[in-house]
Amino acid sequence: MKISLDWLRTLFPTDKTPAEISALLTSSGLEVEGLEELESVPGGLQGVVLGTVLTRDKHPDADKLSVTTVDVGDGTIRNIVCGAPNVAAGQRVVVALEGAMLHPSSGEPFKIKKSKIRGAASEGMLCAEDEIGLGQSHAGIMVLDTDLPNGTPAAKYFGLTSDHIIEIGLTPNRADAASHFGVARDLRALLRQPVQLPDVSHFHAPSEVPAGNISVEIEDAEGCPRYAGLLLEGVQVGPSPEWLQRRLRSIGLSPINNVVDVTNFILHELGQPLHAFDADQIGGQGIRVRRAGAGEKLTTLDGTERTLKAEDLVIADATGQALALAGVFGGKTSGVTEGSTRVFLESAYFEPAVARKTAQNHQLKTDASFRFERGTDPHMVPLALKRAALLLQEVAGARVAAPVVDVYPRHIEHTPVRLLLPRVEKLIGHYIAPERIRQILTDLDILITEESVTETGAAEWLVSVPPYRVDVTREADVVEEILRIYGYDHVPLRTFNAAAFLAKFPSPDPEQLRRDVAQLLSGQGYSEIITNSLVNSRYFETPEQPAAELVRVLNYNSADLDVMRPTLLHSGLEIVRYNVNRRQRDLKLYEFGRSYQRQDDGSYKERPTLAIYLTGNVQAESWQQKDEKTAYHHLAGAVLQVLRSLGFTPSGQQPVQHQYLNGGLTLLLNNQPVVHLGSVSPKVLKQMDISQPVWYAELDWQWLLRKYRGTLTAQELPKFPEVRRDLSLVVDQAVTFDQLRQIATKAERKLLREVNVFDVYQGENLGAGKKSYSLSFLLQDPTQTLTDQAIDQVMQKLMAQFEQQAGAVIRK
Repeated sequence: MKISLDWLRTLFPTDKTPAEISALLTSSGLEVEGLEELESVPGGLQGVVLGTVLTRDKHPDADKLSVTTVDVGDGTIRNIVCGAPNVAAGQRVVVALEGAMLHPSSGEPFKIKKSKIRGAASEGMLCAEDEIGLGQSHAGIMVLDTDLPNGTPAAKYFGLTSDHIIEIGLTPNRADAASHFGVARDLRALLRQPVQLPDVSHFHAPSEVPAGNISVEIEDAEGCPRYAGLLLEGVQVGPSPEWLQRRLRSIGLSPINNVVDVTNFILHELGQPLHAFDADQIGGQGIRVRRAGAGEKLTTLDGTERTLKAEDLVIADATGQALALAGVFGGKTSGVTEGSTRVFLESAYFEPAVARKTAQNHQLKTDASFRFERGTDPHMVPLALKRAALLLQEVAGARVAAPVVDVYPRHIEHTPVRLLLPRVEKLIGHYIAPERIRQILTDLDILITEESVTETGAAEWLVSVPPYRVDVTREADVVEEILRIYGYDHVPLRTFNAAAFLAKFPSPDPEQLRRDVAQLLSGQGYSEIITNSLVNSRYFETPEQPAAELVRVLNYNSADLDVMRPTLLHSGLEIVRYNVNRRQRDLKLYEFGRSYQRQDDGSYKERPTLAIYLTGNVQAESWQQKDEKTAYHHLAGAVLQVLRSLGFTPSGQQPVQHQYLNGGLTLLLNNQPVVHLGSVSPKVLKQMDISQPVWYAELDWQWLLRKYRGTLTAQELPKFPEVRRDLSLVVDQAVTFDQLRQIATKAERKLLREVNVFDVYQGENLGAGKKSYSLSFLLQDPTQTLTDQAIDQVMQKLMAQFEQQAGAVIRK
């Protein structure tokens, strides 16, 4: 949010410098993110001064040029060649000195240099108004009528001052500060100086209601507790005067016309959104504030025809025609145009939840909805209306044609909060005198309505919080207000007992485990990434992803970020694509993030996940070695190291159960599917515009945290050697390695330590529907060295079980 310091000073006169004001605001919670100087004329007329033409002679080699001598008050008489027809000796003129940078009204800026013009030396320039950006006239140089001495800066003569623009990072709870007056209120409390509301005492409206007046009826007081309107006639729609345009441009707004500009001016001055209707387009001479009919149509100012929902609040006319989305966006047919002469001004208070829902339903974000959905000041409604009417009288020739119509069926009351004074010290950790607390609350418009003493002798106040402070609803909120005005810097630092806090930390500490795993992966060359939880819904327009499971965002800012990610895969692939497109093709990445799903019962599931990505070469080509492409075993190795570091060993595995992966495995822990790893399907890679294979693993981090026991089991080093034996088995296509592994571990529990697959083969020589697994078996007896006879007995037992349970035969 941008605040003009010149504009702010019309409401809160202060001699504080821009830097001092910025520091004050930041210290009170309105963080200033930027401060820049805004010159009323580009360049600020630096190097441009007043001077006197001493002599004027005709240029010897140019009929239309003159050679002048000019005094600029520094003791040096300058020769300046001038082409203006009106130059004459004795004139007071505007002189641009050598080195001055001029910004003409049209054309590019240029710098004044010493030069020779047709052979005559020139040490400056006598200026016309368009040459220094003060107007459009180029008929001749400016001739001044002034007694100011030569050398006086031209900026001082013309009364030019620079403005300063303060950019505030407004937090969602401080909608009350979303205007110049809102910021002025905070400065009032910080500096204990009065704030000046715009004077509307000279506003006058006729006492009698004319025949063509617009009536107002509120049919939904819950959605619109207060609605005020005013009929203006004789309005001349056109460009705004320069001062109004300058005010709007200073905060980044583009002037449109005087009527719209006034409503925008009031919005940013007082924080009260207004809307202007063409009164001749209001059917039945009446305004009705009501809920929309389901399926009702409204074409808004942007030309979009919108289908309304029954929960939308609309402004309609007496004939039932919807004119605007209340507090959000105006309708096209009732908007003010160049031909409008009768204008009906709206100033209202809309219930924040209703305004928010209406804006979300139509994915609209406007300056008005920003304020209404966070809460405005219902007491500002009539003042803003009168202020706008007076400005339109000034800038558009408007005439107030009828009394103000102010309908207020549901009064918005102050919020009562009980404040126990000892609690102030307890929460802040510092004593503040009651009288200072009283001053702060008074300056914040928080009234003390009752003072009492509790049974324990503690002072207790009942305070009344103004309705524009929608974020102050409880004792802690009031204490926070006291603290931010008192000043965080005024609270001394205190030591505290860290052990008392650390004792409350969970065991195991999730953050410490995350750091341990992150360090492990980083040590293997992986880089951590953090990606957006919002992704594009078009990634999931596939049969593999049920649309009902997607968590859709109703009020998204970008159509590319309209769903919460159901998996971390696609947001990480966006990072892969970004790097690959910039020729960074060898990537090892990981991310701790959350995935989101909508359940069948309408509830939502949020799941912490660890994702690992691998693509490109695992080692680059060099004179020592060839490059090596990433493969499944590289990814599996990283995954198994993570699991082992946490004390987990897979209890089984299945063909991958992840809808976006091919050719991988799902690892079981305690017979639960916890890890999915494999290659990203070509269909997904094509959709993401990635031209190289990507390996991906997804670990259920929530499950791992829940089952983590914090102890790792260590075994004594074996005293006797292990023995490896290999078998190549031919089995049906449907038989998996995990089935063979389970058969083996059940058949030989005493001596079999490990079963692995080191090759899978399919070929015509095996027969139709067949494949071959080459398996390795590690055998070991903890009590003695294995004999060949014992080894052969184990292998015969295993082969018998493979034949019996899996129909396996030895490959020849």
